[in-house]
Amino acid sequence: MVVTPRERLAGLLGGAKKAEAFSARLEAPVAGLGLEVAGVGPVNLPLRAPQVKRLISVARPALFGRGEETLSDTSVRDTWQILPDQISLAGPSWPSLLSGALEHFRDALGLPSSTRLRAEPHAMLVYGKGQFFLPHQDSEKDDAMVGTLVLSLPSAHTGGELVIEHAGHQCAYRASKTDLTLVAFYADCRHQVTPVRTGYRVALTFNLLAEPGTSAEASGPLAELAHSLGRHFGSPAKPRYGTRELDPPTRLVYLLDHEYTQRGLSWERLKGADAGRAALLRAASGQVGCESVLALAEVKETWDAYPEGDDPWDDHGYDEDEDGDEDGDAGEVGEDGDYVLQELIDDEITLGWWTGPDGTGGEEISLRVQDYEVCASTDSADLTPYDSQYEGYMGNYGNTLDRWYRRAAVVVWPRERAFAVRGEAGSRWALEELRVGIARGDLDGARNQAQSLAPFWKHTRPQPELLDCALQVAKSLDAAETAAMLLEPFSAGALSPEHAGALASAAERYGTGWTGRVVDAWFVSEDRLQTEQYQWTERLPELCTALRAHRAPAVARRLSAGVWAAVDSGLRLWTTTGPAEIRRAQLQRLALPLRHVLAAADEELRDGILAELRERGNTVLECLMPLLRRAAEASTSAEWGVAGLDALAQDSADRLRAVCERPSRAADDWSVAWDGCGCELCGVLGAFLGSRSRRVLEWPLAKEGRRHVHTRIDSAELPVRHQTRRQGRPYMLVLTKTQELFTRERTVRSQATADLAWLMSLRNG
Repeated sequence: MVVTPRERLAGLLGGAKKAEAFSARLEAPVAGLGLEVAGVGPVNLPLRAPQVKRLISVARPALFGRGEETLSDTSVRDTWQILPDQISLAGPSWPSLLSGALEHFRDALGLPSSTRLRAEPHAMLVYGKGQFFLPHQDSEKDDAMVGTLVLSLPSAHTGGELVIEHAGHQCAYRASKTDLTLVAFYADCRHQVTPVRTGYRVALTFNLLAEPGTSAEASGPLAELAHSLGRHFGSPAKPRYGTRELDPPTRLVYLLDHEYTQRGLSWERLKGADAGRAALLRAASGQVGCESVLALAEVKETWDAYPEGDDPWDDHGYDEDEDGDEDGDAGEVGEDGDYVLQELIDDEITLGWWTGPDGTGGEEISLRVQDYEVCASTDSADLTPYDSQYEGYMGNYGNTLDRWYRRAAVVVWPRERAFAVRGEAGSRWALEELRVGIARGDLDGARNQAQSLAPFWKHTRPQPELLDCALQVAKSLDAAETAAMLLEPFSAGALSPEHAGALASAAERYGTGWTGRVVDAWFVSEDRLQTEQYQWTERLPELCTALRAHRAPAVARRLSAGVWAAVDSGLRLWTTTGPAEIRRAQLQRLALPLRHVLAAADEELRDGILAELRERGNTVLECLMPLLRRAAEASTSAEWGVAGLDALAQDSADRLRAVCERPSRAADDWSVAWDGCGCELCGVLGAFLGSRSRRVLEWPLAKEGRRHVHTRIDSAELPVRHQTRRQGRPYMLVLTKTQELFTRERTVRSQATADLAWLMSLRNG
């Protein structure tokens, strides 16, 4: 089997430095510690029950963190806590004892020898009989925090073990009855304190802070790593699935073993084997002209799996419950070890944050990386996921187990591709860099950098607030195709009157055809003006006014026409289809953008819109009347004339008057006006509906025919009850016209009368 360059890299880095322990223990004599507690006085060691009870008297129940909350729940954490400002640590040999312990833990945990650890007091914890702390993970309370130090005071007790786990491994530590017991572990390790069975467990906890030294070690097979990096960026990419070779990768993402926070992510504070491996990869990347940054990654893996103890090769291949339901259950997984992993089905790796190339600062990003860009010396499956979810057999695929991990990563890319690689992850950074380059006069460089974004830029979703920067860059590039490429991923909803000057300037530079292409793309991105996005059209009249003031009336017209095309599409759909309640709600929503486009349009477009509206059926009144009522509340009489609302009100009044003057239906007239699809079945249905006297039709009809008739009646909301009499073959479809035929007409007439009276009062006013 051929080993890819990235697999070679993972192997080299995995063997570059032996993975160190995630926790370590040390014992020391009690003579080295002098301890006093406010309200208690000097604390004698080993501890005895009377003195522990005095400690409890000055303590308070311990809290714990969950997300952004600080909680008190004895079902999760049951212990007493004394704050550090109540504690005094002294003793003639305490400083040297602590210094020696920190050096020991630095080496045992695999931190670089140049790192200096510092212990910051956090709390004294007192556990009595039955008290405990469930499995949890410490929050990193300082940017420099890498771990936790627990100093257990000697006392006679049973239970109360400190159990620490990481990457599928577990260590349990018991405190000495006669000596000090020190245990250090990384902050991303889950740990717990088991229930105390007898006696008392008392411990001092410290935050372990890592301060960088003067140099970092980076020894190892640099030449081989550099060679493998060069091959990775120079060889065609080979995806996991598929045989077609792709262009060479633009990045390498090497996953580290530990978790980190944004604040704690830096080259100087990496944990265990991560420190040596990252330093080695960073040095190798520098040798081959590459840049490297640290990143935070979210990993999701989907495995073919089954519950432990189940036979995956049973007669069914799925679980069947008592009711014969073959669907599996999906839910939270309490213990991931309860499931047996078989084959990896799929994985998703997303980078959400990374540092700057110089190792400082950082920015939020959103970058999905491909499998051929990723390597790791430790598989995610060998680590502990922070969440899991099992889903049983679903009929079209087998049992699956989804597992989620948080990992750090070293991301490497060739220096000459740096702009495109960083730009793919952060559109804000790319646009700001282009603007800076143009401002300092490097127009050719900015053009080349902008063009390097083309392969992926159309798939980005830039934030609306970046449109101003994008317009400034686009108009300054003096490159029509590249300028259009930068602007097209935005949506029309990002526009505001403040953009008028830059948009007019770009349109003047690149011409009418270019402007039309960009504006049309904005409405495609807007997904033809989705209902929840109508609100932005409130800015349209002011935007178009500003564009005309900047001598760009063609741009204003194009934008108005784009909004009208979207509204028109919605009107055509909802005036002819949909149940009444849904149709009415959708048409009322269209009133808002229709009013705004009438106010924004020039005279020619406005006249065209009014002419189109006059051609629509009376159902359009369900949009026009809400529009006129809202406009009457918010507009002046002068604005009515300018926006064409006078003409709209007159047309609506004419429609309403015609409805009111229509002769009332005769009591014996049961005819229903309806146009079918033209098929034979709709012909029979239409003849029945058109009859003034027939109220009932008994129609022997096969299943497919009945289904077609049911659909036609329901979609048109005909006042006809349709039932199937299941006797004989084929079954009998019974259609009955209902009194709703008359009540509907009375309701329509009543509403028309009220609306017409309101319009007349508005005109008189």
